[in-house]
Amino acid sequence: MTTDILRYSCQMALPGFSEETQQLLQQARVLIVGAGGLGCPAGQYLTSSGVGTLGIADYDVVSVSNLHRQILYSPADVGQSKVAVACRRLQAQNPDIKLVPHTEKITSDNVLNIIHQYDIVIDGTDNFETRYLLNDACVMTGKPLVYGAIYQFEGQVAVWNIVYNEDARSPNYRDLFPKVDPTQIPNCTEGGVIPSLAGIIGCMQANEVIKYITRTGELLAGKILIFDAQSMQSRIIKIGATSKTPVRGLSATVNIPGISVTELKERIVADTVELVDVRTEQERDAFDIGGIHIPIDELEGYLAYFTDPKPKVLYCSTGKRSEEAVKLILKKIPDANVFSLNGGLKAYLEE
Repeated sequence: MTTDILRYSCQMALPGFSEETQQLLQQARVLIVGAGGLGCPAGQYLTSSGVGTLGIADYDVVSVSNLHRQILYSPADVGQSKVAVACRRLQAQNPDIKLVPHTEKITSDNVLNIIHQYDIVIDGTDNFETRYLLNDACVMTGKPLVYGAIYQFEGQVAVWNIVYNEDARSPNYRDLFPKVDPTQIPNCTEGGVIPSLAGIIGCMQANEVIKYITRTGELLAGKILIFDAQSMQSRIIKIGATSKTPVRGLSATVNIPGISVTELKERIVADTVELVDVRTEQERDAFDIGGIHIPIDELEGYLAYFTDPKPKVLYCSTGKRSEEAVKLILKKIPDANVFSLNGGLKAYLEE
């Protein structure tokens, strides 16, 4: 018995599986965007199943607060590139597959070129701008997209954009969520997430990829699975058989002016910036690093303040809400001298 057959013998013994089915996995090219809580377990199980080429895309580094749910990393990896560490660990897990690192940020400028290289894409991201970007790029290139999301004790999984024929496809992300206001939805760092949920949903995403590649089972296309980790109950909600939301093109990725923690501290000492806390009143009461307090949902009432030429640095817990706040200000006042604190208070405290 060859090493390949021995390694994959348990899955090849499944009804409907064979050596030919395993070859489909070995010939497949899968892209995981986001090497975090979802991307780590998805990557591990796709690696162990023998997917031939696995691309990992992430431009972030490992931080201490990642470790409770991002299981490919250890304390010794803090500060290192997530993609570099993930590829190293996954390659050790299965030396026979090809790992392709993508360390650049996925933007409207590069997303089509990157996605063109793969057969199917896993969305393991945690921000809505990238979710919509991946969705639209997959619709434009005809690639299926395996969606996963987690928050507190609830997770979601779906498969978007299965091409039935030239005129019909399964629903995409915009069919379910035509528009989302990201400032109103906290992320895992702010709202919390039970770590085991990331493993459950990430494994479900890997499962959908394996089913798609091997043409077995029934895909979560045209429906979304919602899982509750507290009750251990799940339900599947049908969305519809086909997409009714066409995608005409990509929205340009907005580059948000940012400032590092190191530079901010230097400029605070030199008194060359003003701080603006855009978190909620409850968060502000618990802890702050100074400056004035303008909650993000009240920002439009204070736009006159941002016409002053002195630089303003907006901050929140992780940098995501402050980025949205800067985007809103620049839309109203294009020449405003505003920045978002990269990584937010989490990065500030870690440094």
